[in-house]
Amino acid sequence: MWKSGSIRFVLLMTLLFESGSFLTMERGFDVDHTNATLWCSMPKACDEHGFTDWFKVGRYCVKYFKNPVNFTEAEFKCRSKAPGAHLVSVHKEKHNNYLLCLVKKLNPRNLRFWLGGFEFFKSGHFFWIDGSYWNYQIWTRGEPNHMYTSTEECVEMNWKEVGKWNDDSCNVKKNYICAFKRSDMLKVDQE
Repeated sequence: MWKSGSIRFVLLMTLLFESGSFLTMERGFDVDHTNATLWCSMPKACDEHGFTDWFKVGRYCVKYFKNPVNFTEAEFKCRSKAPGAHLVSVHKEKHNNYLLCLVKKLNPRNLRFWLGGFEFFKSGHFFWIDGSYWNYQIWTRGEPNHMYTSTEECVEMNWKEVGKWNDDSCNVKKNYICAFKRSDMLKVDQE
């Protein structure tokens, strides 16, 4: 005789294996085990002379650097890469998705990277290091969780939930994305 628990188990296994869904299940919050080959839309190449290995994201050209450094070092490295460059700021979901796609394509095994956001003097308010307006945010659930402290004052992407942000210690070494304003920003953006 079958026990009722065994019957439920057999039914569950039958549903899983017949539907084929056991082949496509992904882990929801573990970035290290997320399928980085899922569909994404790559931004177009930057059309600025000398920066064609960068990508257009809105009014900016951006480039991913696979060279882990702390937040401050990343910002200074960005400033040396292009005129007016800083760590990237994000102002729209579409642009956040472009950045995610770049990282998935260029470094699928390590999706975490620095954004140019930071908490201003334990105020609980975040700012972009390039001075642009903080008008968009997409935090991982429960984040930012160290506001009003000096423990985690800098912003990264892809810590626990892919495409979402986290506050982390500025001393941690991560890859980063730099950005500078395109000179043709006055043209109508066709993206």
